[in-house]
Amino acid sequence: MWSIYVLAALIVIVGGLAYAGNYLYGVAIKRAPKEFLGKTPDLKADPPVAGASWAEGAQWVAQHSFREVELTSEDGLKLQGYYLASERAAGRTVIIAHGYSGKAKDMGATAKNYYDNLGYNVLLPDARGHGRSEGNYIGFGWPERRDYLQWIQFVLQENGPEAQIVLHGVSMGGATVLMTAGEELPSQVKAVVADCSYTSVKAQLTYQLKRMYHLPGFPFVHIASFVTRLKAGYTFGSASALKQVRQARVPILFIHGDADKFVPFAMMDELYQACRSPKERLVVHGAGHGLSYDTDKDVYIRTVGEFVERYVHSPAAAEFLH
Repeated sequence: MWSIYVLAALIVIVGGLAYAGNYLYGVAIKRAPKEFLGKTPDLKADPPVAGASWAEGAQWVAQHSFREVELTSEDGLKLQGYYLASERAAGRTVIIAHGYSGKAKDMGATAKNYYDNLGYNVLLPDARGHGRSEGNYIGFGWPERRDYLQWIQFVLQENGPEAQIVLHGVSMGGATVLMTAGEELPSQVKAVVADCSYTSVKAQLTYQLKRMYHLPGFPFVHIASFVTRLKAGYTFGSASALKQVRQARVPILFIHGDADKFVPFAMMDELYQACRSPKERLVVHGAGHGLSYDTDKDVYIRTVGEFVERYVHSPAAAEFLH
């Protein structure tokens, strides 16, 4: 008799955990509107992870004619990008990665800095599962790192072997470029700028689960990771910017606001300490998540410009900075 009760209890527990794993997958990973972002007090902008610079960037994007470009990922997804060539670039190109639930053209303010001030070509990809790119899940930067290797090859095809490439990402985009940095990169990739990246998907979701639902990471994050492995082909443990920066050889600039409560500010120090390549960091006092540019625009622009100029031969940047 007791064995029946035990079996029934086990069935209920397993069923509950399976439901929780699928629920978390639907909330965090599945391609769908992320309504919870608008309800968190740590992301007070509309769209989330954007301040006044979003309107500035949107206006700038509307004033320029981007060429629509497309590639097919290694797993068969059609990925959309937007390319803007500069007459001043001489092969210098920035590839800019947007954040979670965003889209390529949300990154107009960052693009404006590189194009107007530094004289770069600009490539804005829609991440898989975002914008006009295919995909029914969000990869948090892990499968996207392989996509970015293909976007790098696109730039090399456009500009030839003399190309010089910078990767710049914010939030999930910051994690994307850090995860890309840990891959074997062509010598033409000269620098990476990562703004408010998390250390790993496992750490970030564990933090958010406690913060939003007052639940421990174990076993819920582990079950959701198993579901993600079945449905999206990756696990939260593998999706680690921290592991990737340990392997990086490219120079990296880490940026984070010390008032960030969505991706904890402490994660920047973990990433910075793990990095063995040439590195610098910019801490923006009082900046919330994704708001370092808005909080101290002049310092942000100058720091990014001076950093990339150390590794990219850029007369346009030198003229702007000096």
